[in-house]
Amino acid sequence: MSNLVDLLSRIFLSAVFLVNGIAKTNNIDGTAGWMEMYGLPGFLIYPAIILELVAPLFIIIGFYVKLSSLALGFFCILTAIIFLRDLSDPMTLTNFLKNFAMAGGFFILYLNGSKKFSLDYYLSHK
Repeated sequence: MSNLVDLLSRIFLSAVFLVNGIAKTNNIDGTAGWMEMYGLPGFLIYPAIILELVAPLFIIIGFYVKLSSLALGFFCILTAIIFLRDLSDPMTLTNFLKNFAMAGGFFILYLNGSKKFSLDYYLSHK
């Protein structure tokens, strides 16, 4: 049962990034402009899209799970600090805390790695 829960948890944690990564690819200019409003160079949209598409896919299939989890954990914290600054707004505060909660989930995944239903497990037991 723990192998199934591990797989489902990896899917649940990763889904939001896949959806957001796809949305960003459909609106690169708009998202880059939005990032520029926060003082970031617009070209950073490209590494963000790559991270939001590749890392969650790796986590779901269980490939380089520790590295991908660490990257997404720090990404959650960084984006919360940069984009979710108005903590007097209840919705922004909730999203800020959700980012930190997701970072916690990714850091736990980093510490524990993936279980049997993963490519990492398969490759290490070959």
